[in-house]
Amino acid sequence: MKIRLALALLTASASSALFAQTPAAPAPAPAATIAPPAAPRARISPHEVISLKVDGNRVTIIYGRPYSKDPKTGAVRKIWGELVPYGKVWRTGSDEATTLITQQAIDLGGTTVPAGTYTLFTVPQADGTAKLVINKETGQWGVDPYHEANEFARVDLKKDTLNTQLDQFVMALEKNPAGGSVLKMAWETTQFSVAYTVKK
Repeated sequence: MKIRLALALLTASASSALFAQTPAAPAPAPAATIAPPAAPRARISPHEVISLKVDGNRVTIIYGRPYSKDPKTGAVRKIWGELVPYGKVWRTGSDEATTLITQQAIDLGGTTVPAGTYTLFTVPQADGTAKLVINKETGQWGVDPYHEANEFARVDLKKDTLNTQLDQFVMALEKNPAGGSVLKMAWETTQFSVAYTVKK
């Protein structure tokens, strides 16, 4: 009986030592860059989700749709150069910054964008040119703050003048008759666009 009790105590002691020496599980890999949580803010514009599947790849965009009229006063605002300043990063919509999701890698305006989730910003210029900014950080509210260090690329946008004035900002994903697809954004009488194709 004494021998059995001694063996039991010895086994328990060895097990405790083994568990005590077991190394801790490795820390999980860091996740994609996400903006730190901020205080909730009320949206002031309607939001929309657009999606298009071409050549086996689905691209989805989530964005806010502001109006030309001031939501508080109802006054019609000048968009380009005033509400959306020239030479500065714009959230490409309203409220939260605009989100782009692509299931596969795409060639967007000559730049290869791997599959994943990104934030889209726009930088319009007074001379009519504009850049679409693809940022790796997600989850931020507009450009408050904007982290240029997380930029993935800037691509040129094509500008066109519309015959009809648009009161509300709109984005669209359309099939390109020449192949691939086109991302369009329009407000007031200005439309910007850029073509994209699935990387093979």
